Amino acid sequence: MKVLEWPSQSPDLNPIENLWRELKVRVAQRQAQNITALEEICMEEWANIPSTVQDRDADLVTADDSGVLCVWKSGDDFRLVTKISAYGVSCSSVKLWDGVIAAAYGTGQIRLYDACTGAISAELDAHARWIYTLDIAPETGRLLSGAEDSFVQIWQLSRCAESGGIEVEHRHSECVTDTQVCGARFCDPQGSSFAVTGYDLSEIIRYVQL
Repeated sequence: MKVLEWPSQSPDLNPIENLWRELKVRVAQRQAQNITALEEICMEEWANIPSTVQDRDADLVTADDSGVLCVWKSGDDFRLVTKISAYGVSCSSVKLWDGVIAAAYGTGQIRLYDACTGAISAELDAHARWIYTLDIAPETGRLLSGAEDSFVQIWQLSRCAESGGIEVEHRHSECVTDTQVCGARFCDPQGSSFAVTGYDLSEIIRYVQL
């Protein structure tokens, strides 16, 4: 069994943290001069936070052959939160986590979008060939990608505490020798292990962090 060299990380991913972060950024811009003013500003900015911020709870993202992405919020009825235009390449896999959309393409690239605004935050040249699979560990924000180039890449997604922007850091690269990876996913919510399979492969290979 192969062992991955990953540092442990356990961020607080309670959804309310999205609102606290938004409030912190807004209050900091007002530069309160005393505790009374700070309290008043907090109340004002809390009331001014748009409902779209809470749409980071959107729980479904879809893609079509043209590459158009649609973000939905479920309930009694599905509500379209935002629609992201295609850029000329089919989207082969897409995931949604903490208001971040990770979309993989046949070019080997991964694009990260803000689910509220549809704005692109990062573009990763992740693989040399078509990406077939994405997965995100829900408790840590680790992003896994697997492609025809025989590689599995691991990334860490997060949001900047001050700006609320999406940040990404490459954590690990694993070559599955002589295998065109067509399926891979994390085996636990923390993303401490993952399983991989490929074309003409009669087994599932599991990688574990110790």
